[in-house]
This record gives sequence, C-alpha cells and structure tokens, in this order.
Amino acid sequence: MATHTAAAAAVAEEESSPQAIVAWALRRFAGRNLVLTTSFGMEGCALIDMIARHGVEVPVIYLDTMFLFPETYALRDRMVARYPHLRFENRGTNLTPEAQAEHFGPELWRRDPDRCCAVRKVEPMRQALVGVDVWITGLMRSQGSHRATLRVVEWDGAYELIKVSPLAGWDRRRVWDYVRAHDVPYNELHERGYPTVGCTHCTRPVPGSAPGDYTRTGRWAGTDKTECGLHVLAGPSLVRKA
Repeated sequence: MATHTAAAAAVAEEESSPQAIVAWALRRFAGRNLVLTTSFGMEGCALIDMIARHGVEVPVIYLDTMFLFPETYALRDRMVARYPHLRFENRGTNLTPEAQAEHFGPELWRRDPDRCCAVRKVEPMRQALVGVDVWITGLMRSQGSHRATLRVVEWDGAYELIKVSPLAGWDRRRVWDYVRAHDVPYNELHERGYPTVGCTHCTRPVPGSAPGDYTRTGRWAGTDKTECGLHVLAGPSLVRKA
C-alpha cells in the first residue's frame, strides 16, 4: 500500500492546538472506525471534553482492570453523566482477581508486574482495537522518554492502525489549565498527591505533587517499570509500508 495520506496531514497538524487536531481528526476520519481510549487520567478527561464539544458519538474505550481505585470508578460515573452522547465501553478483562491468583499465583502484580499488565491491560486493549481504523489517545511527549518522539499522527504497526495524539505537544500544566477553564471532571486523587492513577496495587502518591504536576514516579514504586506496555509494543512509524 502506498504511503498513507495521514503522513502528509501530520506535518500540517503537528503544531496545531489540541482542539484543532481533534476537529481535524473527526472531520478527516468521519465514517471510519474511530475510538478514543482513556484510563480516566487528567489528560484523557480533557480529551474527552474536547471531543464531546463536537456532538459526535465517539466510542470511549476503557479497561476496568478490577483493581481500580474507588475514586476512579466514581470519576467514570461522573464522565458518563456529563457526556451522555459519548459511548463509554468497558473492554477490560473478564479474568477475576480470584481466577488470576489461581492461575498465576497470588499477588502477580508484585512478583511479575509485566505479566500482570499484559493480562489485565495489554491483551484486552489488543482485542479492543481489532478492526479499529483510528485510535485517539491522550499521550504527551512530556510524559517520559518512551513518549518523547511521539507524533501527532502516526501509523502504529503494533496495532495496525492510525494513532492520533492531539495532546502530544502539551504538558500537565497546560492540561490542568484546560481542565480548570472548562470545569472538566478529574480524579480527586490528583488533589492527594497522585500525579497519575493506575491500579491500587501499583500506584503510590508522590510527596509534594499537585494536580498540575506530572511524574510517573508513583507508578510501580520500587521497580524500574514506568509503562504498562500499551504504547511500547513496537516503535510506531508515521508512514505505512506497502
């Protein structure tokens, strides 16, 4: 297949505002199988709000790992109520914590966090994205070295789809400004020192952290792990090869 037309569009969109990129993506890929994914972090909530303003029914996919904080479930319910025309879909694993312990042994998240993430996040996401043409994410380059080369529009060879990251050029401070300006719901744990919020077993508060700060220090504390694996399966390329 020839170079994907998204490659040319990416050059023009790279310096656009997230709101403009969202508008472009919804227009450019209208009629395609387009989804937004979120873990209900602050970035995802801001992006949901940007998309909702266009009045388009976009599926919002999330993965209930069955280990989420009560505050995260409460936020999910607030988002569903706030944006009724968006379609929130839980595509998390059906493997219960009890079944996981029986199959893999107790406290897999402690003994082998990569395996735990693979079971409860990576494989469910792979299945959720089967047949999807365009994947909108809340990733930012400022979130760490694994994301530093992120492009606004790129071909993700791991999932065989176009990935659009409207917030690529932003940082947490700009997201926080947007959230406050538009009264977007966000996880109250950000007010309690949690820069990012994942599963209960693997997320810790970071002393001195405020909602406008971002670090992954509190994730998988005590290990060198900083990513669950959803976005580091393979190096994405802007150009789709033949």
